[in-house]
Amino acid sequence: MTDRDVFEYALLRVVPRVERGECFNAGVVVYCRARSFVAARTHLDEARLAALDPGADVVGVRAALHAVEGVCLGGEDAGQAAGDDAGRRFRWLIAPRSTVVQPGPVHTGLTTDPEAEVERLLDLLVR
Repeated sequence: MTDRDVFEYALLRVVPRVERGECFNAGVVVYCRARSFVAARTHLDEARLAALDPGADVVGVRAALHAVEGVCLGGEDAGQAAGDDAGRRFRWLIAPRSTVVQPGPVHTGLTTDPEAEVERLLDLLVR
């Protein structure tokens, strides 16, 4: 039997008009402590965004989603989080915030391949 590791994930939601609370999924962040792994993948459905807010800042939303991916990668793209370990970067990304791109609740699972989980969850819950 292959060893499976616990992983955590949170969806990234786009809330174009925070006062209305309407949202849709636009990405996923996955963290696996046992493998010091954190990654995010995003997919912005511009038609959904326009349906909820025709005047939404598409470029700004896309930049916010890419920033999450950059923090996960670490290095220069992570900004102040560059020196943090994978767990600290994940915890920072899933902290509640009242912005256009917001993390959802954290869920857990078991996996043999955290990288594959990122893609599987993106296909299952976002696209």
